[in-house]
Amino acid sequence: MTPEANAVTGEDYVALENRYTSGVYGKQPIVLTRGEGSRVWDVEGAEYIDCTSGHGVANIGHAHPVLVETLARQAGRLVTAPNGFYNPQRARLLRELVRIGPSGLERAYLCNSGAEAVEAALKFARISRGRTKVVSTMRGFHGRTMGALSATWEKAYRGPFEPLVPGFTFVPCGRIQPLEEAVDENTAAVIVEIVQGEGGVNPVPVEYLQRAETLCRERGALLVVDEVQTGFGRTGRMFASEHYGLEPDVLCLAKAMAGGVPMGATLLGPRVGELPVQAHGSTFGGNALACAAALATIHIIESEGLAQQAALRGNQLMDGLRRIDSPLVREVRGMGLMVGLQLKSHAAPYLAALARPVDGVGILALSAGSTVMRFLPPLVIEEEAIELVVARVAAVISER
Repeated sequence: MTPEANAVTGEDYVALENRYTSGVYGKQPIVLTRGEGSRVWDVEGAEYIDCTSGHGVANIGHAHPVLVETLARQAGRLVTAPNGFYNPQRARLLRELVRIGPSGLERAYLCNSGAEAVEAALKFARISRGRTKVVSTMRGFHGRTMGALSATWEKAYRGPFEPLVPGFTFVPCGRIQPLEEAVDENTAAVIVEIVQGEGGVNPVPVEYLQRAETLCRERGALLVVDEVQTGFGRTGRMFASEHYGLEPDVLCLAKAMAGGVPMGATLLGPRVGELPVQAHGSTFGGNALACAAALATIHIIESEGLAQQAALRGNQLMDGLRRIDSPLVREVRGMGLMVGLQLKSHAAPYLAALARPVDGVGILALSAGSTVMRFLPPLVIEEEAIELVVARVAAVISER
């Protein structure tokens, strides 16, 4: 038996994973083993309020009993069914996505992640428009695969892999004139987020989004809205597009879609047109297990009113953070339970301090750029947990 087989402590598992992992992830030295609702526990038994949701994935909370039962039942029947055949779970999910999606979307392509949803959107836009140019926004983030990365602005992500896919143009987010100048007869698509997540939790001005929609209609381009992080109740509506009455031509979804089971989707409106067979594909996309999980997740979000809970608890969180009296706080912004606290210094030390358990409980949160603390708790988070999060944030800021 190898020494690794005897790993039992957090330090053991940290050493084991570090020995064999690719090394592409920065990690906190916390070994998570269990979750329930808005809480997770590490291998040593310490408890944490999870304000990461696995980067916005666990909207329905951890280990939701309906999802657990659904996965067990479906795994005992059929896990995968290739797209060359039909499947009841896939058919039902496609119908549900069209039902709950923004007005005008009528078809869906199923995949496994947000980056894949964006890749599909870019390919579908180019083939349906017969054009190659894509207009994206500064500070936008759309994924790390080569096409999605080409639409992502941050130089630190792009630089090591250039040259990327040609034809991508970046414009300042929120400034209408540069957008009007960039969208022309060669533009296949304009891709935008409703709230720029990685870009600092920045809600995009409604006037900018509406003008982008109008320009796309006038100049023959497609409006691609990336709701990978904002979808499925996160911002207080099922989709953030609903806040502004937007009607995207293409909608990119993933993260919370299947309650933690990897899944993504690209929803399509009529302006996309018919797509040729074999224009795109995915071995695992739309497998029966993920589709069953997504159907259960949509049911939970709707039946438990989790979008409304996100609006309520999000207002509580933002109000609480705004009451923190500290010269370090620059701004609190967000939408629903997608909240950013911008500091006047680097956020990393405060996030590390926040994670350290006090009275047996730590708080896990994310960064969004170097100075923003990002909070993405499960939509089931309790009022008392929000109060504790605010109190702990105030404490770590005042201590340093």
